[in-house]
Amino acid sequence: MPDFRREQQHGGLVAGVDEVGRGPLAGPVVAAAVVFACGVPDDLAAVIDDSKKLKPALREAIAGRLPHVPGVAIGVGAASTAEIDRINIYHASHLAMQRAVARLPVRPDHVLVDGNRIPDFGCSAEAIVGGDGVSLSIAAASIMAKVVRDRIMARLNVRWPDYGWEKNAGYGTAVHRRALLQTGVTPHHRKTFGTVRQQLEHLKTETRA
Repeated sequence: MPDFRREQQHGGLVAGVDEVGRGPLAGPVVAAAVVFACGVPDDLAAVIDDSKKLKPALREAIAGRLPHVPGVAIGVGAASTAEIDRINIYHASHLAMQRAVARLPVRPDHVLVDGNRIPDFGCSAEAIVGGDGVSLSIAAASIMAKVVRDRIMARLNVRWPDYGWEKNAGYGTAVHRRALLQTGVTPHHRKTFGTVRQQLEHLKTETRA
């Protein structure tokens, strides 16, 4: 379980940052930054974990409570599918994280990032592989990013219901891949990703035939 030791060891305002949505075939990549200026209440710390390990209902409950924690600061940023296609998913993920930190209502003294690479945040930063299982701030950020992105994909699903985005969040499930073949590519698909790119190339071939 993550804890608050790294934040306490550094001192000052420490932001945990994580992103969600590198792998899906559709939708934006979303990042969140969370600062616990006054620490984390014990009962909340007991349930915060890597967002992938939590059931959706618990993620939603935690995300609903986080803004009301004394001294908390939250920033959320995203990079669109167009930006992902233009600068690639790696750089788009960093852009989303930079935007999340920039949207914090306070300027952090230090940033803890989940992963092994550090974007330029304009302050000191530290990369932690598996950070969402180590740092409460990063874990909280992973939960916020996941909840925000899932809500985005659920809204997009209303307009584009064939792809099952309210359940698969844009990942390449069988339902999603089948809809790509039957319904085609939407404006929200990442056109540089293999499965989507192949479908676009197939459509071009059919058009020429």
